[in-house]
Amino acid sequence: MNNSPHKRKKSNSSSSSNLKPAVNSNSPNISPQGNQDFVTIEVAAVEVPELTEEEERDRLHLERKVERAFFEAGKALMELRDRRLYRSTHRTFEEYCRDRFGHSRRQSYLLMDAAVVFDNLAEKCDPMVIYT
Repeated sequence: MNNSPHKRKKSNSSSSSNLKPAVNSNSPNISPQGNQDFVTIEVAAVEVPELTEEEERDRLHLERKVERAFFEAGKALMELRDRRLYRSTHRTFEEYCRDRFGHSRRQSYLLMDAAVVFDNLAEKCDPMVIYT
């Protein structure tokens, strides 16, 4: 099993018996008489600056590109399937998608279904909300 680098091994009390709990004098709820397996660590906060107007516009523009990418992929896959444009090289659409794009059957059909949903939303909603 692949272990995430974010997981840490738990230490038991026998291996950490020489550690003393750090007590923050500003935190009255932490006492040295409590569980000896806990240590208080103070971490400095980092301020993240707000996006500028230009950065906000760029972010929205790039998000729309990502949204359109799945839509365009789904529409193209539907046309490839419906017109059977894979038939010169593959017996089935699923084999074609696996060999050509590395898609499972499920992934290809999810992209096509998502394109249909997007089309329906575009038809029913304000176009400025979807395409801007």
